[in-house]
Amino acid sequence: MSGSPAGCAQPGAVGDLADRGDVERLVRGFYRRAFADELLGPVFLDVARMDLEAHLPVMCDFWETVLFRAGLYRRNALTVHTELHALFALRAEHFARWLTLWTATVDEHFAGHKAELAKTQAARIAASISRRLLGGSASEFATIASTARRRNPPAS
Repeated sequence: MSGSPAGCAQPGAVGDLADRGDVERLVRGFYRRAFADELLGPVFLDVARMDLEAHLPVMCDFWETVLFRAGLYRRNALTVHTELHALFALRAEHFARWLTLWTATVDEHFAGHKAELAKTQAARIAASISRRLLGGSASEFATIASTARRRNPPAS
């Protein structure tokens, strides 16, 4: 694993994400938190009935592709969440908590460019899937445009 520049590491963080081993440590740490969380735990364990050992390689492929352009993830993340949403109505607070736990896990274990990318991409992914499931556009630009319209309504 690569070391981070002095003064950049979060407490407990030992360096930046550098390889699949780091991705696996991050994903395992996240799910440890998520499974214990009062809001997300029941969704993962009781509704999705997630088997972490079976799911872990898929999630590592996903994040290794996101962070390192590995090209390993060939599924559709939206489809998986759409199927889950059909079983249990996911709400904005589920995505917000997911992002909070993900960010805390990244910060606990890693610091550096890839760690920041992991948090940025997670925020984009959570917002996009949330918007799609809750009836909006997947595009960030739709959110930016609608926010601008609320701030600057057209003159009558």
